[in-house]
Amino acid sequence: MSAGVRTGAGLAGAVLLLTTACSGGEKDDGVTVGGKGDSAAPQVTINPGNGDTKAKPEEGVVVKATGGTLEQVSVTLKGKPVDGALSADKTSWTSRTLRPGAKYAYTAVAKSPKGKSTTLTGQFSTLKAANKLDIADVSPTKGEKVGVGMPIIVTFNRAVGDRKAVERALEVKSTKAATGAWFWVSDTQVIFRTKNGEYWQPNQSVTLTAKLSGVKAGKRTYGVADYTRRFRIGDAHLITVNTKTHRLVVKKNGRKVNGWGISAGRGGRVVNGVDTYLTTSGIHLTMGKENPAIMTSEWMGVKPEDKANGGYKEVIPHAVRISNSGEYIHSMASTVWAQGHQNVSHGCLNSPPAKAQWFYNWSYRGDPVVITGTKRGLAWDNGWSFYQMSWNKWVKGSALDRTVTTA
Repeated sequence: MSAGVRTGAGLAGAVLLLTTACSGGEKDDGVTVGGKGDSAAPQVTINPGNGDTKAKPEEGVVVKATGGTLEQVSVTLKGKPVDGALSADKTSWTSRTLRPGAKYAYTAVAKSPKGKSTTLTGQFSTLKAANKLDIADVSPTKGEKVGVGMPIIVTFNRAVGDRKAVERALEVKSTKAATGAWFWVSDTQVIFRTKNGEYWQPNQSVTLTAKLSGVKAGKRTYGVADYTRRFRIGDAHLITVNTKTHRLVVKKNGRKVNGWGISAGRGGRVVNGVDTYLTTSGIHLTMGKENPAIMTSEWMGVKPEDKANGGYKEVIPHAVRISNSGEYIHSMASTVWAQGHQNVSHGCLNSPPAKAQWFYNWSYRGDPVVITGTKRGLAWDNGWSFYQMSWNKWVKGSALDRTVTTA
């Protein structure tokens, strides 16, 4: 609810019907009190009080009425109303958090059952933030059309001390309802994804709103501005790959639209018990596109010129990344002979050039790519492979230990 209380017809004009008014009021320990002069008039208290210069942004504004109900409450910053909520019995009103280092004005009107009224006005200033919490980056990008598995990745400019307070300020709304949860991967990054097996519904809009202004994230550390990011979910793309049959199948909204033979990782290079030449099995998400991608053996500690130990450097066209361990769906003309028959790659899904180009142009970021058939499992934090974590464990990664409904 916005600061101007809108709980009944004609409430906006309540001030015009007052029989008694009290402007200003007594100040008591930062609380402004009005209505003491007339025993029949309601008493109104407002915290922060009139003239307060160091109001705590995280505590917002609290208005209470005794001996009557609130008819109007208005808290403004530079003439713009502050969001707030009126209690069911209309005896109290509480605002959202406030911007640090800002000057506010307020007006509150209460009326008794006998028609006596009290009006209280004043102004106060909030405490300045010694450290500012901002959002440094968000994925998806503004207005981007993404796949049904797309996570929302929020990165902050500094470490978040009070994760609960910050997470409460994060709101996700979608045209079509989904169940999801936030997961803190570090002090500076939190990720939202939908429930396992329940991707975003296709062809809808999603809005992230971060109501960070006034949220206390640590010692004298406050959010100083709200943030909004809107993006769209496109068609439901699902890519399935079987490395044993060497086949890749592409579906759009449940219907097969393409498919081809691939050549997956050949295996044979074991490091610390992990065969790094095997393609990982699990639920990947497409992460980005490169045309061309420069692929070298440096990721495994081998210089490209060291051919004896498997060194290589290749310029690969139409590459779509699916993990952080160097896995792509990409064009590879030199292994067409093996595609559909034999696994010969270093872990990527080698594809016919024409098919790879089609997929490069067709896919979104966030499309699920489900790979089966290998002994090497996909880690949940290898790229955007967040669906590899169980739902219960993901929810435990929320500071509030809760699920979110986005309707």
